[in-house]
Amino acid sequence: MTSSNGSPFLSVILPVLNEAETVTRQLMALRVFRERGAELVLVDGGSSDGTPALAAPEVDQLIESARGRAMQMNAGALASQGQVLLFLHADTALPLAADDLIRRAITTGACWGRFDVRIDGRQPLLRVVERMMNWRSRLTGIATGDQAIFVRREVFETVGGYPELPLMEDIALSKRLKRLARPACLRQRVVTSARRWQKHGVLRTILLMWCLRARYFLGADPQQLAILYGYAPRQR
Repeated sequence: MTSSNGSPFLSVILPVLNEAETVTRQLMALRVFRERGAELVLVDGGSSDGTPALAAPEVDQLIESARGRAMQMNAGALASQGQVLLFLHADTALPLAADDLIRRAITTGACWGRFDVRIDGRQPLLRVVERMMNWRSRLTGIATGDQAIFVRREVFETVGGYPELPLMEDIALSKRLKRLARPACLRQRVVTSARRWQKHGVLRTILLMWCLRARYFLGADPQQLAILYGYAPRQR
């Protein structure tokens, strides 16, 4: 799964912060893609729980970055070698054929895309949430980070990468990419953790996310939205 010049077709970029409880399991699940030639770049945002030491044996590159998912993903993209960049949240699992599915989409003309998503909790309301996420994304051409966004390197560089926002960076990137082309909306599903929904309650989380998105599209300060979401402000 490498090009004629030796660079990998796919680089998987994984931003993490204090994921010691789950990072080993996540990286073992990604081993199959490394075995097929994908590059795995882990970007640590200053973990204090030993995440980097646990991750080091299972990645091709381990780099440190200022904390913030957008900053970490941009740093990973800069360090990576792949022709296509796949940005993967630490609590999201790829389908086993993800690399082949991405290759097929790219070789048939897509310059970026995302997967459908499934939330791994059992609550019936989560089935409604995931269907709405997938339907909305397909309708609007806007992807979320939970859907494992992938993009050709030169296209990512052309749009300037992720805007370095504390929240909604995936929406902002999608808007930039959408100016060039609509995404390939792959129906195969990634599986993302329900921990956020379970921690705060499904209905409450739905209402919060609707509120945050509405305020973002109306021009609210992303830093203030991040605080409302529960992110601590980044130390400067």
